[in-house]
Amino acid sequence: MCALNPPDWSAAREALRNATSAAGWPDDLISDAELALHELFVNAWRHGGSPAPTVVVVLLADRTLRVSVADDNPDLPEPRVSADPYELSGRGLHLVRSLTHRFGADPRRHGKGKLVWFELDRAAWAS
Repeated sequence: MCALNPPDWSAAREALRNATSAAGWPDDLISDAELALHELFVNAWRHGGSPAPTVVVVLLADRTLRVSVADDNPDLPEPRVSADPYELSGRGLHLVRSLTHRFGADPRRHGKGKLVWFELDRAAWAS
């Protein structure tokens, strides 16, 4: 069972912001990435059973941002087909999909759990 409040995600957010800011990414795109990261982080804590999800932020040649969040639950996420518009949750994966260029989930190679990830392309935003 998870604690009432999610763990602090500020270190992951700071790593994302530092990498993208140093590469000159626009603030709007950085904000989209932060929101997508937050969704995956909270999902890993809430649904993945991880008290402190592991986050990896990689910026490839200053053009593609890849963010991965690992949790301990082997069940791959599935976006809800029809969420009640008045529910407090259930639309996070749809949000991640709409904010990013690619999104997916893979079983972890060594050990239990999964890796949920997204990618953003800087060039796609500018065009």
